[in-house]
Amino acid sequence: MQNDIKLVDYLRARHSTPVAQIGEPGPSGQELEAILTLASRVPDHGKLAPWRFIVYRGEVRRQLGETFLEIMMHDSPDLTDAAREAELSRLLRAPVVVAVVSTAAPHVKIPEWEQVLSAGAVCLNILMAANAHGYAANWRSEWIAYDNRALAALGVKPEEKVAGLIHIGSSDFPVPDRPRPDLADIVTFAGEDRS
Repeated sequence: MQNDIKLVDYLRARHSTPVAQIGEPGPSGQELEAILTLASRVPDHGKLAPWRFIVYRGEVRRQLGETFLEIMMHDSPDLTDAAREAELSRLLRAPVVVAVVSTAAPHVKIPEWEQVLSAGAVCLNILMAANAHGYAANWRSEWIAYDNRALAALGVKPEEKVAGLIHIGSSDFPVPDRPRPDLADIVTFAGEDRS
């Protein structure tokens, strides 16, 4: 993203690059630290930081793919070759994948729902921070975010949830915008007669 683009112009054109179109190079260690630092600047009632990051890059992504394939083969032994390859490459589609892990829990003062929303805000901030550093990004979840065996392999604790798996890398693929909702269909003005 060009540094001279105004925020309103960026937001007007913001989109997610399809994960299949993301490749090398990914952010350096220093760039990733900057991206995650920016991402953590979200609304956070009570300053709980009810989320954490797990970064997957390098060979661990391939090893996790082998684990995902084992899990799928246990459940569906007749997987096609294409389905097997999809599991093996699930985290190889981008050079860096960041799990945003929600650590939301009951709290005497802060509703758990607000903690979950904060984790969602972190996911969107990672997308925007990655874009600001010139990288493409995509927010995914997929079955691995909901399977206890896969979650354990990913390093997610039983009491935690994956808010998103953010794939970060580079792309020169032109992404057409998708249809967006018409404001008339999603906005209500309380107490106003809009006729």
